[in-house]
Amino acid sequence: MAVESVCALLEFRLTQLSAVETYLQDFHQRIVGSTTAAFGSLPATVDGAIYPSSYHLLAAHVPETSNALAVFDLACGDGHLLKLLADRRQTGLTLIGADMSLGELNAARAQLPREIALLQERGQSLSIETGTIDVVLCHMAIMLMDQVDQVLSEIHRILRPSGTFAFIVGRIFLLGEVKQVYMDAYRTLAKDDTTPLRFGDSRTQSEAGWDALLASSFMEVRCQDVDLEWHPQPAELWESLSTTYDIDRLSLAARGALRERFFHALVDLQHSDGTLSTGWGVRLVSGRKR
Repeated sequence: MAVESVCALLEFRLTQLSAVETYLQDFHQRIVGSTTAAFGSLPATVDGAIYPSSYHLLAAHVPETSNALAVFDLACGDGHLLKLLADRRQTGLTLIGADMSLGELNAARAQLPREIALLQERGQSLSIETGTIDVVLCHMAIMLMDQVDQVLSEIHRILRPSGTFAFIVGRIFLLGEVKQVYMDAYRTLAKDDTTPLRFGDSRTQSEAGWDALLASSFMEVRCQDVDLEWHPQPAELWESLSTTYDIDRLSLAARGALRERFFHALVDLQHSDGTLSTGWGVRLVSGRKR
C-alpha cells in the first residue's frame, strides 16, 4: 500500500491482542488524552536546551524543508504531536498517525486536518508500504509494546534508506524526593490489590538495552536524558498520577488509601507556597536506518 493510498484508510481491525494490549486499549478508550495532559505543557530540558514540551522535542527531529517529507507518528494518541507538525503548514509534508485506541483516534480526527491519515493498528504489523517514510516518531509508547523487536523491524521496513527515528521513552517515574514518598505508599497497597501486568521489554529501560535492540539495523544511535520539571500543588500531582496505569488498576478503596497516605507524606516536601519540586525523567532515543 503506497503512502498516498494510506490516506484512504481510517481503521485497521485489531485481532489477538495480548492481556497488556487489551488493558491499554481499554484504558485509552476510557481516559482519552491522558498522555497529552501529563506531558503536553511541561518544559523539556536536554543537554542544556529547553523545549516547550517533549512533543516539541520530537517535532524538532522533522526537518523544516520544502522537499517532500513523509512522517509517521506511532501510537499517536489524541494527535497532539501531529497537530504541532500540521501547524507548521509545511509544503510537501505528509503526516500519518497510528494508534490501537479508537477513542484516541477519534479525538485526533476532531482536531487534525482531514488530509492526515489515521490508522487503527499495532506497531508490530503496519500497513504502510516498505521504504516510504522519512521520519518515524513515537512519544511515551514504544517501551510499553509487546514484541518490541518486531516493532523495530516494522519501523526499519517502512523507513526510506537513511530515514530517521526519534522516540521519547520513560526513564524515571517522578523526579526528586517525591518519587520515594510515592513508591513507599504505593508498593504497600499494590502488593495485594493488583494483578501483575508486564508492560513492554526490559531492554527499553536502559541505554545499554536500546543499544542492543538497535545496533544491527540502525546507525548513529543516541540516547539522551530529558528532564520535565514540574512544580505542582499536591492536588495537581495526584490528578496526573491518578491517570497512570498503576493507579488506574487499583481498587477504589486502595486508591483512596493511597491518596490519603501520599498527601500526608508530602507535607514535609512542600515549599512555602504549597508546591512540590518534581517532574518526569524521560529519554530521547534517536538514530538512522542502516
